Amino acid sequence: MPDSTEESIIIEFENETESHEETDACYIPDERLSEIASQVCRRALDLHSIKSLCKVSLMVVDSGTIREYNSSQRGIDSVTDVLSFPNIPFTTVNKGNPEIFDELNRADYIDPEDGRIILGEIVICYERVMSQADEYGHSYEREFAFLTAHSILHLLGYDHIEENDRIEMEEMQREILDPLGFKR
Repeated sequence: MPDSTEESIIIEFENETESHEETDACYIPDERLSEIASQVCRRALDLHSIKSLCKVSLMVVDSGTIREYNSSQRGIDSVTDVLSFPNIPFTTVNKGNPEIFDELNRADYIDPEDGRIILGEIVICYERVMSQADEYGHSYEREFAFLTAHSILHLLGYDHIEENDRIEMEEMQREILDPLGFKR
């Protein structure tokens, strides 16, 4: 269980885009993106009663970079909004169940430098954050929060292939985002 002064989740944040504050009307400072990601991921862990110290790598990239990732990792040669690369073998059967940590050979899933469980990696396309926010009529921060929530749920074993799984995942996204003020 985490020390009360220690964050339950650390986001290793990296922005690889070339957005410039003074010329980009859609600009969100890196500190704010990292703060949003931390709030969203912490809320997801809390909803699943995950008390272990965890970490997630989150990269914000341009459309060309996410297209390369999508092509090389999934064989789909197109731009997408977000990609999730889970490290923990959650499934739709045990999604978000913290008991999985007791069953794992922890050495395979823990960062030896800080002892935190590595949940996985999230890659978000900044251009898609902007275009989808405009398309859906909500803020850029809300769209970034939504994509982060969507992706952390994938890291926790959620999927949306089957209709009942899609409905469950959408409800969990609302449970994460609404109390944080990221409503549609």
